Amino acid sequence: HFLLQLKAECYYLNGTERVRTVTRFIYNQEEFARFDSDIGKFLAVTELGEPIAEDLNRQKDVLDNYRASVDRCRNNYELVDWFLLNLKAEPKVTVYPAKTQPLEHNNFLVCSVSSFYPGQIEVRWFRNDQEEKTGVVTTGLIRNGDWTFQTLVMLEIVPHSGDVYTCQVEHPSLTSPVTVEWSEWEAPDPANPHPPRRGVAYFC
Repeated sequence: HFLLQLKAECYYLNGTERVRTVTRFIYNQEEFARFDSDIGKFLAVTELGEPIAEDLNRQKDVLDNYRASVDRCRNNYELVDWFLLNLKAEPKVTVYPAKTQPLEHNNFLVCSVSSFYPGQIEVRWFRNDQEEKTGVVTTGLIRNGDWTFQTLVMLEIVPHSGDVYTCQVEHPSLTSPVTVEWSEWEAPDPANPHPPRRGVAYFC
């Protein structure tokens, strides 16, 4: 099997102040020729590419078309720039304890924020409506396999009966913050020492 590929690349400096295009001709994963807009002609990379580059450089219509690729890249930049500026994906927020523990034992609450774009995000923890700033640990931004992000923000806690913990998330895709609340039930049942937890999302 033989594989012939053309790979077109656009390079930008200071937006569209300086634009360079490179088109690579690849045969079985080896580049053999390229067009570089900074040079304005086709170049051989290997012996295989020498006759091909020479032939293409003799064809004025082909050269003019490849030289015009700079303008196409410039136009594409504006489209991509507009797309990225206007692209927004709302975060998915869930809260859960790191491990199953009874009341008054050390634990971590995890606020998982995923599938959001752009990357600017603010995640805050509250205990009984008071912001908690100590004992907060974060993974920072993590890139997903696509264009979205995720992050984990953990709060070290020693929960007591009646405590209500809230994770609040602010993001450009949201018109108002999302809050997810977590609490133990008011009074543990001796027959059920590990009562169910709840995590509920609210839009403020």
